[in-house]
Amino acid sequence: MQARVFFATITGNNEDVADVIVAAFKAANVDVIKEDIQLIDPQDINKDETDIVVVVPYTFDNGSLPDEALDFYEDLADTDLSGMVYGVSGSGDDFYGDDFAVAIDKFEQQFEKTGAIKGASGVKVNLSPDQAATKALQDFTQSLIETAKSQDK
Repeated sequence: MQARVFFATITGNNEDVADVIVAAFKAANVDVIKEDIQLIDPQDINKDETDIVVVVPYTFDNGSLPDEALDFYEDLADTDLSGMVYGVSGSGDDFYGDDFAVAIDKFEQQFEKTGAIKGASGVKVNLSPDQAATKALQDFTQSLIETAKSQDK
């Protein structure tokens, strides 16, 4: 099984989130690659080589998507990822109230257009992952793996 984790970060918090997810994949003996989202074109994701796609975006300002993830986000709507499992988790700042980590919700809505299968509900981390968030991210990753295993490829 192969997973790819695409992240965007300014402060390093989201890379910390991605690192927890990557470690959980590795602990489950899943081959995983962590990549900067701005270097990825969703249309180049090979369905024969990728079972699980995880996006780790941060949210800034009043619910804005990361600038470095905008091209990926926009291209995602026109990408066929049928049969792949996806998940979205990331950091935000609960100071922003209703706009807290809404980039996760926006990416989940965009993934729905691709034909991919939602493998787990997104995990919203306040700033950097603490012990509770780390456990939630590990459970998120395990759910992605279980969903991928249940799919006929």
